[in-house]
Amino acid sequence: MEMRDEDVREELAEFQALAESAGAIVVGSVIGTRRLIDPKTFIGGGKVEEVKAAVQALEADVVLFNHTLRPSQERNLERLVERRVLDRTGLILDIFAQRARSHEGKLQVELAQLRHLSTRLVRGWTHLERQKGGIGLRGPGETQLETDRRLLGERVKQLQARLERVRQRRQQGRQARRKNEVPTVSVVGYTNAGKSTLFNTLTGATVYAANQLFATLDPTLRKLDLGHGAEVVIADTVGFIRHLPHDLVDAFHSTLQETVEADLLLHVIDAADPERNEHIEQVQAVLAEIGASDVPQIRVMNKLDILPVEEGGGPPRVERDENGDVRRVWVSAMRGEGLELLTDAVREHVAGRLVRGWLTLPASAGRARAQLFDMHVVVDERVDEQGDMALRIELPVDRFERLKNEGRLPGVWVAEVDIGVTPQA
Repeated sequence: MEMRDEDVREELAEFQALAESAGAIVVGSVIGTRRLIDPKTFIGGGKVEEVKAAVQALEADVVLFNHTLRPSQERNLERLVERRVLDRTGLILDIFAQRARSHEGKLQVELAQLRHLSTRLVRGWTHLERQKGGIGLRGPGETQLETDRRLLGERVKQLQARLERVRQRRQQGRQARRKNEVPTVSVVGYTNAGKSTLFNTLTGATVYAANQLFATLDPTLRKLDLGHGAEVVIADTVGFIRHLPHDLVDAFHSTLQETVEADLLLHVIDAADPERNEHIEQVQAVLAEIGASDVPQIRVMNKLDILPVEEGGGPPRVERDENGDVRRVWVSAMRGEGLELLTDAVREHVAGRLVRGWLTLPASAGRARAQLFDMHVVVDERVDEQGDMALRIELPVDRFERLKNEGRLPGVWVAEVDIGVTPQA
C-alpha cells in the first residue's frame, strides 16, 4: 500500500525492491491519495475495503505499507483486512535482521527491533483490550504488559552496554590509527549504488555484493595501499535510503561513527540511476543527521559502463573545482575502470601532493637506503663508480617533511619540481 503526497513522494519501484529484498513476492499494489491521514486506519474506510478486496482476490499473506504507521493503526488494519500488516520501518528492520552476520551487527539490529517493538507490545494482548483502569477493573493483563515492558527495558539496557563496549573498542582502534597517522576513508552512499563492489575491487576484500537493497550490513575495515608510501584504512558502511528509521540510526551509532570521524568520504553514486540526484540529497540528509556533513567528500560516479554517452558516459575521468581540488571521479567498479584515478585522488587528498626528486647517498648509508626501499618510495636507483647512490623517490609532502625532520634522509636532496619543500642538504 502506498500513499502519494506531492511533497514527500515515495518511489513505488524502490518500495517493491525493499519487499523483494525481504524475501516477499509482490502480487499487487494499491495507490491512494489523501489530504488528511485517518487517525484510526491511516487510509480511511473506503480504501481499507479496497485493500481488503485486493488481498482476498490476490490471496496475499501480508500487507506492506510504504509509510510509518502508529501501533493502533497497524492493529486496526490487521483486524479489518484480516492479514498481517507491516509498515516501512518494520520491513527495513526485517531486512536488516536477515543481513546481520557479525556479533555487533546482530546486537545493533536487535536493539533497533526492541525499540520499535516497545511501542507495539499491545499487539500481543488484544484479548485484554476491553480491560480499563479503575477500581475493580485492573487485572492480570495490565500486570503482564508491565512485566513485558520491564523485561524489554532490561534487555535494551544489556544491548546498549554491550554496544558501548564495542564502541570503546572501535574508539581505541581509531585512536591507534591516528597515533600511527593512518587516515581513514569511509565509503558511503545510497543502498545498491555499488559501494561494496568498489570496496572489494579497491582492497581485494570479499564483502558480499549483490544487486539488492542492503546487500551488506556489517561494517568492514581494510588497509588500502595508495602507493608512494601512502596508505589509508577504508571502511565499508551500511547503505542509506529514504527515511532511514531513527531507531536504526541510533542503534548503528558505533558503526556510523567511522563515517563521522573519517578524514574523507567516498560518496558512491549510481550514475546510471535516473533518481541519482534525489538519492544524493537523501545521503546528504543522513550525513547531516549523524553529524558528518562537514567531512570532506569525493563523489564517485559509479556504473560508468552502463551510462549512455549523452548522460555523461565515456572514459573514466576526474573533475576538479575552481581551486583544483578533486570533486568527482567517474569509474566503473564492476569493470575496475578508473580506480587508479580514484586512488590518486584519495592519496592527493589525505597525503597532499607528491614530492619527486633525487636523493644522493654516500656508500656508507646502506641502512638508510634499505629503509627507503622498505617504505616503497624509491622508483629508480643509480650507483656511480665510487659507490655513491642516487635514489629517485616519490612520496607525499607530509611524509617527506617527517622523514627529513627525523634525520632519515641523509645526503643531498634535489627536487625535480619546486612545490615549496625545502631541499635537504
